[in-house]
Amino acid sequence: MKKTLTVALAQHACGSTREANLAESVKHIRLAKQSGAELVLLPELHVGPYFCQIEDTENFELAEPIPGPTTEELGQLAKSLGIVIVASLFERRAPGLYHNTAVVLEKDGTLAGKYRKMHIPDDPGYYEKFYFTPGDIGFKPIQTSVGKLGLLVCWDQWYPEAARLMALSGADLLLYPTAIGWNPEDTEAERQRQLDAWITVQRGHAVANGLPVLSCNRIGHEPDPSPNSQGIQFWGNSFVAGPQGEFLAHANAQECKLITVELNLKRSEDVRRIWPFLRDRRIDEYGGLVKRFLD
Repeated sequence: MKKTLTVALAQHACGSTREANLAESVKHIRLAKQSGAELVLLPELHVGPYFCQIEDTENFELAEPIPGPTTEELGQLAKSLGIVIVASLFERRAPGLYHNTAVVLEKDGTLAGKYRKMHIPDDPGYYEKFYFTPGDIGFKPIQTSVGKLGLLVCWDQWYPEAARLMALSGADLLLYPTAIGWNPEDTEAERQRQLDAWITVQRGHAVANGLPVLSCNRIGHEPDPSPNSQGIQFWGNSFVAGPQGEFLAHANAQECKLITVELNLKRSEDVRRIWPFLRDRRIDEYGGLVKRFLD
């Protein structure tokens, strides 16, 4: 196990064309390598706009197979730079069967693994159930040259069960590619409450599992293609937290920024020795967690 690992998060806006978005991601990946990073995390669905603001069957044309064009291009880049890339794609698995899928490209350019988003939201402006079938791979970390990556996606970040299962399966890091933002009609007070909750719950996953958390969001305003809303203002605030939930790096809501952090991987074991949450879990009493509600 490596003692340290330099990681990078690429917080950037996503426009209307795949070519421009992928070029922006590639630019940040190259900058990450120049900054000494061995792993770079990109935002959720970073090669396109957030199309889930509306339900439109034409948007299924945006999906691609895995392996496919984007994994091929990013794989070649990973190999040329010698860096692990975590990307997020709209997967076309079969006709009529699609997933929101994160992929890991190894330093040698191979596809190390993928994770299909398990928790699928369905809210105004986030009509993901129309597009995505819930994941069926489970909560399994992906083994790479830089460690075991507990890869989850956006809405997954609100669920402590997902983070715990990744930790129990031996994840060294928890990674969350994300696309989340404000309704421009919300008050400043409501926006702050939402942002604080988003940050707090993920820092809680770091604390409860004694693991670093990497959360990478997009930025910028994306209009609603329908006349139903004012669109989404993606709130950025990408961050890296250590195994006690401490901020190691934090971007703001507007800046296009590459965050680079050197992680001390030994701290996870040190923290788990003083806060032995895994030791003291009462697994004999947790059966109710597999029920929808305890009436």
